[in-house]
Amino acid sequence: MYLFMDPPPSKPHSFAALLADGRSVPYHCPMRVAIYEHTVAVDTPPGSLRTEGEAMLRAVTRDFGRVPGVEVNVVRDLASLMLGDVVLVIAPETDGILSDCLRAVEERGARSLGCSREAVALTSDKWRLAHHLQAAGVPTPTTLSDASEKRFETFPCVLKPRAGAGSQATFRVDSSEGLVAALETARGEGYAGEMIVQPFYAGQPVSVAFLIGPRQRVALRSAAQALSDDGRFRYRGGVVPLAPDLAARAERLAERAVNAIDGLRGYVGVDLVLAPGAGVVIEINPRL
Repeated sequence: MYLFMDPPPSKPHSFAALLADGRSVPYHCPMRVAIYEHTVAVDTPPGSLRTEGEAMLRAVTRDFGRVPGVEVNVVRDLASLMLGDVVLVIAPETDGILSDCLRAVEERGARSLGCSREAVALTSDKWRLAHHLQAAGVPTPTTLSDASEKRFETFPCVLKPRAGAGSQATFRVDSSEGLVAALETARGEGYAGEMIVQPFYAGQPVSVAFLIGPRQRVALRSAAQALSDDGRFRYRGGVVPLAPDLAARAERLAERAVNAIDGLRGYVGVDLVLAPGAGVVIEINPRL
C-alpha cells in the first residue's frame, strides 16, 4: 500500500512517502526535499549524537531517494532555504536546538515535514508534558520540577533534566541523600539546567514509533528497550517485536499519548514502561 502519492506507484510505503503530500505536488513534477541533520551540519565532535545523526541522515536520504517524483538535497545551512522549500529537520531537542531550527525554517517560508514548533516545545519540556498528559487522562509519572528543595519523598525515584535527550544526567535515586549526590554529579557532568524528579516504575521499558503524515498515522512494531542496570538508564539497544499481548498494550497506551498532542508529524517516538496490569508514558520524542 502506498499512502499519499496519486496515482500510486507499485512500491511499499516508507517514512519519506508517508510525509510526501501528493495533493500539493502534481505527480509528474519533482518534489524537492531538503534534509538538514544538525550534528553533521555544525560538525559536532565525534560521539554518540554525531554517530546517530550520520546514520539517520544516510537512512533518510536513501529513503527519500526511493520515492518517485522526489529530488533530495542535503543542506548544511538552513539560511540557504528559500520560500516554498520542503525540509526535514533532524536535530536534538536539547538547548532548544530543534525548536531554533524549526524557527529558521518558518522564517524562510519553507515547509517542515516534522512536528510543529509548538508540539516540539511541549514534548521537549518533560515537566510540561507530564502535566499535559495527566490533564488528558494519560497515565504518566507524577513530576516535580523543583528537585533542589528536596520536597520529593518517594523512593526509588528518577532524577533527570527537564529538557534533555537520551540518558543525559539521568539517575535512579534511592534516598534523600542520594538525591543531593545525584544533583551534584549532574552539575559536575556539565548539566546546569533545571531537573525534574519522578517515581521509579519497575517494568519493561518499551518504545513505540509512529509515522505521521497529513492523511494517515502508522504505528511501527513496538520494541523492548534494554537499559543499563547501573542506575543511569543508558540505552543498550532494543528487541523487535514484543510479545503480542505486550505490543497491543504498548500501542494502545502510546496512541493515547500521541492523540493528546496537537502538531505531531513525521517520526514520533513514545517511551513507556509496562508492568503487569499497568503502564505509564515516560516521554514523547518529536524527532528521529
